[in-house]
Amino acid sequence: MKLIIQIPCYNEEKTLPEVLQDLPRELPGVDIIEYLVIDDGSTDRTVEVARQLGVHHVLSMGTNHGLAATFLAGLSKAIELGADIIVNTDGDNQYNGQCIGDLIVPVAEGRLDIVVGARPIEDIQHFSWLKKKLQRAGSKIVRQFSGTNIPDTTSGFRAYSAEAAMRLHVFNRYTYTLETIIQAGHMNMRIGHVPIRTNPKTRESRLISSIPHYLWRSVSIILRSYITYKPFRTFFYSAMVPAVFGLALCLRFLYYFFIAGSGMGHLQSLILAAILLIIAFNLFALGILADLISANRKLIQEAIFNTRKQTYRKTKPSREQ
Repeated sequence: MKLIIQIPCYNEEKTLPEVLQDLPRELPGVDIIEYLVIDDGSTDRTVEVARQLGVHHVLSMGTNHGLAATFLAGLSKAIELGADIIVNTDGDNQYNGQCIGDLIVPVAEGRLDIVVGARPIEDIQHFSWLKKKLQRAGSKIVRQFSGTNIPDTTSGFRAYSAEAAMRLHVFNRYTYTLETIIQAGHMNMRIGHVPIRTNPKTRESRLISSIPHYLWRSVSIILRSYITYKPFRTFFYSAMVPAVFGLALCLRFLYYFFIAGSGMGHLQSLILAAILLIIAFNLFALGILADLISANRKLIQEAIFNTRKQTYRKTKPSREQ
């Protein structure tokens, strides 16, 4: 069994040595452990440091593409290198590398496709009271939207089986953490979590420049991801709001017209009702179209997955020789 530990990096020359020092050299049931650094256009000595410290593989993105693109590029490279299990960790030494053994066990045993390392949020001292509250609330929302039970949905410390990695797609540049959980839940992947430990803070988060900005980006990612995988339900519920108000106004007009005898004085209600019902009809029609597009996207994703899987199976024996 081959394990590849990938480390997306952007200007991590100071913390990368600590990350690599903490990673395991051998684990029970694992024959080969290799490290993969994905350089997202660093302007410091990240690549040089990685090579000096004996990193097995370095993938350069050329320019800065963002965390999500770097993460996906790492998965593709790890699959190309014949990984059976892929672990993703951060270049800022946030996660304790000694927990990788616990992280991969459910994947190695075939019980889960994805395992998320759940941080002890309440015990992390450098997390403010507000950040802890937002973390709990955000994770609860993602659990509702994804149908999963992951307590720490923003943790980037994760283990993936090769097949799970082949199925994943990320459509935003900002981060992969939320979208991939929602995606895994709706694609019926087996996803779970294990408790992990964290290291002391080494630098400020580059994803959270400000709380309002982070909230806006996170909410947009959650909504977009849910709409991508549940388009008809989303548009149907959206259509119900104007439809209910429109029907209520219609009934109000009919009441005054037939019972109160003053219907001609309530034409505004009828006009507004017509507008709301037209909006509801259009949203419902959009839901049908979006559902058809979603079905087509699923077929394309399945075709891509099958192609990747066939290529992986054909090339893996030659890599192991």
